Amino acid sequence: MMISGNTTRRRSAFTLTELMVSVGISTLIMGAIMYALFFSSRSFVAMGNYMDLNKASLIALDKLTRDIRETSSLQTFATNQLVFLDSNSNQLTFTWNPTSRQLTRSSGGTTDILLSDCDYLSFDIFRRNPTTDGVMGFHSASNNAALCKLVNVGWRCSRTILGAKVNTESVQTAKIVMRN
Repeated sequence: MMISGNTTRRRSAFTLTELMVSVGISTLIMGAIMYALFFSSRSFVAMGNYMDLNKASLIALDKLTRDIRETSSLQTFATNQLVFLDSNSNQLTFTWNPTSRQLTRSSGGTTDILLSDCDYLSFDIFRRNPTTDGVMGFHSASNNAALCKLVNVGWRCSRTILGAKVNTESVQTAKIVMRN
């Protein structure tokens, strides 16, 4: 049995149409795979970034809480700066700079960065006075720093991923009661 030349030639290679269809389908499949890899790697980086921001916030909050509880009095107050006297009558200052996006701690001539990449930070102070019905509660003391017994702090941090600000930590807030 003899096979004709046309049948042999047809079985030996792809036609141009078949080649174009297979290249087009392969391109679509590779594009979908690349998109999935890009999205999953971006999500992985975002989760790591969020965990890093959360860890930095917890460390800063621990230091703030420890230092504020050990102070003897609040000297001056602003929504972005607190100046305390510690138990040794040294000044302890917490300052947030919106330009550098950093919260710093200054004491005894040394300055430490407590928090970086901070988009927003606000301090507020309260005093403890009984209300008219005799119930103890906290009321604003922003007009008299000497009456401060509680410091409320809140901040929000973020970083950029691949040139876009897509990862933002949720707002961290705390109320710190002074022990003095």
